Amino acid sequence: MLSYPSTISLSSRTLNHLADRIRHHRDQRRSRWRRLDAGRQALLALAHLRNGDTYTRLAAGFAVGVSTAWRYVQEAIALLAMAANDLATPINRIRRLAYAILDGTLIPIDRVADQRPYYSGKHKRHGVNVQVIADAAGRLVWASPALPGSVHDLTAARTHGIIEALTSAEVTTFADKGYQGAGGSVRTPFKRRRFRPKLSRRQKAVNRAHAKIRARGERAIATLKTWKILVKLRCCPRRATTIVQAILVLHHVEANRYAG
Repeated sequence: MLSYPSTISLSSRTLNHLADRIRHHRDQRRSRWRRLDAGRQALLALAHLRNGDTYTRLAAGFAVGVSTAWRYVQEAIALLAMAANDLATPINRIRRLAYAILDGTLIPIDRVADQRPYYSGKHKRHGVNVQVIADAAGRLVWASPALPGSVHDLTAARTHGIIEALTSAEVTTFADKGYQGAGGSVRTPFKRRRFRPKLSRRQKAVNRAHAKIRARGERAIATLKTWKILVKLRCCPRRATTIVQAILVLHHVEANRYAG
């Protein structure tokens, strides 16, 4: 089998963070000898999450079995997900923002046996719905647990308590037309209706300004999907939440690599 060197577009700070967690976990369990040390296991897991490398490719690259590669990745993901924050923690940061941006994204998945709940009529494909909160500069602040792709964005936001949390924080939040009727502090663009077939010039101007602000939120979604594992999940969709939470922890470590 041929092999070649590759790179992962992450800092050593992120690698050390994950390796420390793995090392601490092994010490707690008094784990005996393993094929890979904590640093190599962390590197393997990051290659899977960031580059989307398959377990077969990882097994060949790290000279371990496919099942061993799978166990190492799942262990690392679980350890990271345990450190993920719920919405209450980032709300303290959101309170200090000039405004927030709320948007939803579909993470594609392989078709599953019970596929109907995961089919998104909007995107015409199977996937899971993840709600994303960004700051005024388009930086990723928080990503929600995953729901089946058939769930509407507004329903997902209400299910996770996002609307209520943003309203209680008194933060003006910009969202697209999919969040019409959210109420609270959520602001959506004007929408044409049966009794209002045309928008006024002022309403169109407001919508253009609204769209410019919302466009920054696309950066947060793009940041989330720089982790190639999310290009298309090839695992049970019930694992999507754990994967997203693990990536969110790594993202905040990477984004704060110059702090402290």
